[in-house]
Amino acid sequence: MIAVVDYGMGNLRSVQKALESQGADARILSSPESIKEADKIVFPGVGSFGEAMNELRIRGLISAITGSIERGKPFLGLCLGLQLLFDASEEGGNTTGLGIVKGRVRRFDNSLKVPHMGWNGVKIKNQKSKIKIGGCPLFKGLDDEAYLYFVHSYYVEPEDENIVAARTEYGVDFVSAIWKDNIFATQFHPEKSQEVGLKILKNFVNI
Repeated sequence: MIAVVDYGMGNLRSVQKALESQGADARILSSPESIKEADKIVFPGVGSFGEAMNELRIRGLISAITGSIERGKPFLGLCLGLQLLFDASEEGGNTTGLGIVKGRVRRFDNSLKVPHMGWNGVKIKNQKSKIKIGGCPLFKGLDDEAYLYFVHSYYVEPEDENIVAARTEYGVDFVSAIWKDNIFATQFHPEKSQEVGLKILKNFVNI
């Protein structure tokens, strides 16, 4: 069973339906106990970094999320669900995140139109020369570049380049996907990205 984490922010039903279309038993869950029982975790999100962190604290979900990751359960963060994994964000000043991934979340330069919204190319990083033989499992069966759907004003800067699974150009060359052990996360919305996005979700279901 895959838990789609409900902390009051995100297009939960569309994520659930997309996972179900790929054969998953996906359930929208909001209690720490039910999330801990899941086999895999999907952590979507849309909105403010600070507000999302506050909701996670109020609902007692932080330990459920971090504990599941520590136990090695496959975890997929989507959009804000990627950003919240990091140490801190420029959004709202200097807001502390979950600190699961070392690095920061930065705002696009004021010279760019924000949010970055619409379809953009995602260059999948070739990781075949590293320990992670074959590259990120999320992108199995995809070409080296795919077009996916984005809606965001901030992007992540991980300290460890080795966890970068994909990059995208929008004024800067920013990280659009990461992979670290059982942690997968994307800045784009696979549930809004038609066939390619569904293929990515199918790959996660099959992990």
